[in-house]
Parts: sequence; structure tokens; C-alpha cells
Amino acid sequence: MATFLYRLGRLAVRWRWFVSLLWVGVLAAVGAGAALAPAAPDTGFTMPGTESQQASDLMQQRFAGAHGANGASGATAKIVFVAPSGQKVTAVANEKAIERAVTEVAGGAQVSSAVDPFQVNAVSKDGSTAYTTVSYKVAAKDLTDTSKAQLKDAAQQVRDAGLTVEIGGTALESQPSAGGATEAIGVLIAAVVLLVTFGSMAAAGVPLLTALMSVGIGAAAIMALGSTLGLSSSTSTLATMLGLAVGIDYAVLIISRYREERANGHEPQEAVGRALGTAGSSVVFAGMTVVIGLAGLSVVGIPMLTKMGLAAAGTVGVAVLVALTLVPALLGFWRKAVLPRKARKAGRGKRAESRDKPNGGTRWARFVLRRPLPVLLLGVVGLGVIASPVTKLHLGTTGDESKPTSTTERRAYDDLSQAFGPGFNGPLTIVVDASKSQDAKGAVGTIEEKVKQTSGVVSVSPARFNPAGDTAVFTATPATSPTDTKTADLVNALRDERPAVTAGTDATYQVTGTTAVNIDSAAKVQGALVPYLLLVVGLAFLLLMVVFRSLLVPLKAALGFVLSVLAALGAVVAVFQWGWGASLLGVHTTGPIMSLMPIFMVGIVFGLAMDYEVFLVSRIREAHVHGEKSADSIVTGLRASSRVVVAAALIMMSVFSGFVGASDSMIKMIGFGMAVAVLFDAFVVRMAIVPAALALLGRRAWWLPRWLDRLLPRIDVEGEALSRGPAAERNGGATDDSHDESGEPDDSASSRRALTRG
Repeated sequence: MATFLYRLGRLAVRWRWFVSLLWVGVLAAVGAGAALAPAAPDTGFTMPGTESQQASDLMQQRFAGAHGANGASGATAKIVFVAPSGQKVTAVANEKAIERAVTEVAGGAQVSSAVDPFQVNAVSKDGSTAYTTVSYKVAAKDLTDTSKAQLKDAAQQVRDAGLTVEIGGTALESQPSAGGATEAIGVLIAAVVLLVTFGSMAAAGVPLLTALMSVGIGAAAIMALGSTLGLSSSTSTLATMLGLAVGIDYAVLIISRYREERANGHEPQEAVGRALGTAGSSVVFAGMTVVIGLAGLSVVGIPMLTKMGLAAAGTVGVAVLVALTLVPALLGFWRKAVLPRKARKAGRGKRAESRDKPNGGTRWARFVLRRPLPVLLLGVVGLGVIASPVTKLHLGTTGDESKPTSTTERRAYDDLSQAFGPGFNGPLTIVVDASKSQDAKGAVGTIEEKVKQTSGVVSVSPARFNPAGDTAVFTATPATSPTDTKTADLVNALRDERPAVTAGTDATYQVTGTTAVNIDSAAKVQGALVPYLLLVVGLAFLLLMVVFRSLLVPLKAALGFVLSVLAALGAVVAVFQWGWGASLLGVHTTGPIMSLMPIFMVGIVFGLAMDYEVFLVSRIREAHVHGEKSADSIVTGLRASSRVVVAAALIMMSVFSGFVGASDSMIKMIGFGMAVAVLFDAFVVRMAIVPAALALLGRRAWWLPRWLDRLLPRIDVEGEALSRGPAAERNGGATDDSHDESGEPDDSASSRRALTRG
């Protein structure tokens, strides 16, 4: 591995123009494909294997076009009319104003139906509120400005008559933003961190440039394939988030190692080769762990989650390839510009003098070595305390109730909840299959009556039959809100009591609707979480065992990851569910944690945690392989890697924090969760717990049974092969155009002497 990457790095420097133009060409080609590709269709959210999905499929099959031409993808608008205090919407003037507005909206070219609320009894018992549901023939994104303007004008006419009017539904819903200005601020902070870390504009610019290249190719590919594969906008956002973070980090690692090799006296092309042979190996295996974590999301069995995971994994894969080829090529252009200012002005001999100079990492390592047990216990106990809110984790899916009160959707939600009860915004859809019943209408009536008598149901709507008369649909309104745990209990009760409810009818029913879908998705994610965790941890354990040739180091890495992800989830629960500091992050309403959040956290945090594990421990093992004692190797590893790990963590935190400003609650939650997870994993687990554990284990940390050592393939991640033999031999005897900054060719004898020092 090290020798191959060494040669790849030198080759990328020699062919730097070709490599750079090749990547630009790839970006242009994929970008053209994205520009020409049709827009991705709204395929909706499916949950195969759940009752709610089976019921939805049955409705689509039995009702076909009769269930509504618009199907599930058509836009809707729920117009809520509230009379002034002391008045009723049934007053003559108010009723006429509402009827005129409904008639006007119903005449729209894209409207399939808009029912007069007074004809269908869509009026609250106290007469203060009425509503109408407008159904459109097209999806929300396909609504014309004329249709939207017509809806707004009709609402304004009723407002002019003195009533309060709010509009819920999807018709006027704005598309969620990825992060906007806060995302740009996150990237700007990352640039500042790079500049401070490297002290060079070129060294700070290369990671940003290559990361943008990775993200550009990944996002464009997602857009190009969006229509074919049904990829959503959230897929692109997640890929962008991860692509930026790992793309910058991987470039930082290679550039940092290049600067170190230059300080050791190596010429530019030789330094690039050595940097790729050592740090590049870490990048490969770190990238593989991220890909494992993301691709493993497919085992959950949720199509949307699988697509998001694979798309993000593809973007990470592109980031690895860019780091291994384009970064060395750019270093070939800016051989001296990426070095620190003092190094650019000083000679080679003066640079080499500071190679072993103690730094913050050295001092921290010695501090941990003096008191490893207290550091270990403090880190574990501290993360355990932060993780404690996980025991109160409540999964679900939020809707309009989580939006700020400045939006008309949130105000419409509140008005309906106040007038019709908290469960009105989350009705349960009951689909009755009476195809085997001799008296379909009688069977449906019996089931409808028994469902109405179920504790927790406040009302049911009249049943509506399909044209064949063998299937009916009606809604049951719960007494509690969609996110209340009592609503989940009601759904489970309706399903558990099905035999008693359908007894003697020869019919059956299934429960679906948005609320039931959310409950089923939460249950499916909870059921898949442990198997998924075992899969990704098991695969990564094997991978790290090959990399570090140890049993205890991969085990320690896995346990550290569990601490990181639980602490991050605990912080998410404290903020988004309990409301601690929620207003500071723009969280307007607390509620359940998004169903997919834990599985995302496990997949993404796992990959990032293994990144830092590989970055840090590979340097410690490198020193150990080269003959240093256990304590000395820890000091050497932290001296060499602490600066880059800290910089990489700050960069990742900046990028992820930028997505906290997203309007999409899921992206906001993921951004926050990832930022705190990196904080805990990099600064507590990897920089404190890991060296403390290694110090306590000593040489036992690198123990591996002999029989297992013989079975495992040998992969040179530490670059041990780079210290044997001359460069010409490792390069197959090929000559190159390696020059120093003055344009003079490398001295082969000097290169060979440098190899022996490595």
C-alpha cells in the first residue's frame, strides 16, 4: 500500500497538468449531465414491510384514479378561517365571504377540488373556526405562480372581510434551505482555521479547492442521476456536508505530512511521494471506514435512507480519489508556497533543526502519560453524563408544529389544534378491505362503529368506498397530538385489537396516514439500529485489525466510538427534545427526535470517529514499528498528529455547524449532532482517552496472536517500506523531473541519504 501510493504521489507530481485538467474535465462532464438531466420526481417516503405502507399501497391499487387524480404527490392547501372574537364563521357576512373565496379557489386551472366547509360540516363546535382543503392536480413544486397568487388573493379577500386566515399544507410551503448564510460562514471559519494552522495562503487554499472539487462532482452526479434513481434534495445536502468535511480533512493530512517531510530535508517530489505513502494510506483506510458506515445504512431497509447513504458514500469516495491525485498534483505546482513562512525563507538545514521541537501535542502527551488513569476515568465519566439523556430518547417526526410562528403553516396548525383538538392535525387513516365479505357496507359500518368506541378516538369520518365497493377508507381523529406517545399507543391498540374489531365481518383493516407512517418508521429504525451497529462496528474492527495488527486497538476504537455517538445523541435530546438552549439554534418548538437521526448518527459519526483513530494511532504505531518504546511512541505520535487532528476537528465542526442554520429540521439536527460528535470524539476520545488507554496497556496494546498474524494480509500503512532501498528502486528505475524551488534537479545521492534517515 505505502509503496503504491508513494509511486502514485510522484507520478501525480510529474503529470500534474494532466491530473489537474482531468479532474476539471470530470467536473465539467458531470456538471453538463446535471444541467441536462430532468428534475428528480417526488417519489415520496416509503417504508417497505410496514403496515402503514401496505395500507397505502392497497389504497393506490383499489381506488386508482378514483381516489384522487392527484394521488399522493398532488399539492394540498388547508385554508383555515377564524372569526373575530365574539363572532362565528357561520354569521351571514362571514359565511358569504368564505364561500366566495372557496369558489374562486376551486376555479383554478390546477385545482382538482375545493369543498365548501359549510356543506361538509368542517366547522368547529363553537363556530369560531372553519377550514377547507384544496387539492391540486400537480405536485407543490409544479404549481404555477398564478395558482399560488390565486390562493393568496382569495385568502386576502376573507381577511379584508375581518376574519383571520392562515394556509397550511404543501401548496405554499417553501423548499427547505441547506444552510444558507450559516453554511458559508462555516466554510469561512474553516478557511481561517486552515490559514492559522498552516500559515500559508496556498496551504489553506489547496484543501478548500480540492474539497469543493469533490463536492462539486458528487453533487452534480446526484443531480444527474436524481431522476433515474429518485434522489431527493436532502440526499444532495448530506453528500455536500460530508464531502466538504472529509475533503478538507484528507487534504490537510497529506499537506501536513508533506510539510513534515520537507522539514526532514526531502526534495519536493520525494516529499510528496512519502506524504502519500504514509498519510495517503491513512486517508484510504479512513475513507473506507466512512464508506462502510454510510453504505451500511442499506441494511435498515428504508429506500430513502439507502439512497442517501450510498450517494454520500460515493461523494466520500470521490474525496478520497481527489486527495490521492489532485492534492499531490497541486503540491507539484506550489512546492514551496505551501510551506510555513519561516521555512520558505530559510534553507533546508535550518528547516530540519525543528523536526523534533516539542509542541502542544508533546506537552499534552506527557501530561496524559503522567496521569493516564485519571484522564481515562474523567473522559469516560464525563461523556457518560452527557449521554444520559439518551435514556429518555423519544423518536418521531415533526411537522408544521416545529416551524416558527412567523409562518402561516404553523399558525394554521395552531388554529386547527385549538378549534378541533390536538389530534386533528394527525388523523389516522383506516383502510378496510371487505373484498371477502358478503355485506361490504355492513362490515365497514361495524368496523367504523367499533373504532369510534376505542379509547383515545374522539371522532371518525364517514366511510368512502371505491368504485368496486369492496374497499373503504375513513379517518379516526385521536384525542392527542401526532407526536404524543399516547397517539402511538392508540395506533398499536387499534392494530392489536383488530381480531375483536373485525369479528364476524369477514373483513379486515389496516392503519395508515402520516402519523402512523411516522410511528412505523420510528419502530423500524429502532429495530434496525442494533443490527446495523453490529455490522459496521464488526466490519471496521476487522479493517482496523488489519491496519494496526492488534486486537485491543480496534476494540478501544469501537468502544470510544460508542461513547462519542451516545454523548452526541444525549446532547441532541437535551437541545431538540428538552429544549436546553434550543432558541440559540433557532429551534422554535421541541419535540421528538427525528426517526432517522440515530441511524444517521451511528453511520456518519462512526466513519468520522475512525478517521481520527486512523490519523492519530497510525502515527503512534509508525513510531512503535520504528523501534520506539510505548510511552515514547505516544509522545511522538501526538507531537506529529495533534496539530492536524485539532485543525481537522475544528474544520469539521465549522462545516457541520454551518448546516444548523438550515430550515429543514432534519438537516439542522444532523448538523448539530455531527458538530458535537466531532467535538467529543476528537478532543475527548481520541486526544485524551486513546493515549491514556494506550499508556495503561503499554506493549500489550499491539498484541496479536501469532496464528492470526499469519492469516491477516500485511498492509504497510506506516510506510515502513519507504525506509528501505533507494527511490529509484521503488520507482522501478524510472527517472523523473523532480526539481527544487530554484529549478535545479534533485541530487540522487541526497535522496538516498534522506531515505535512510526516514
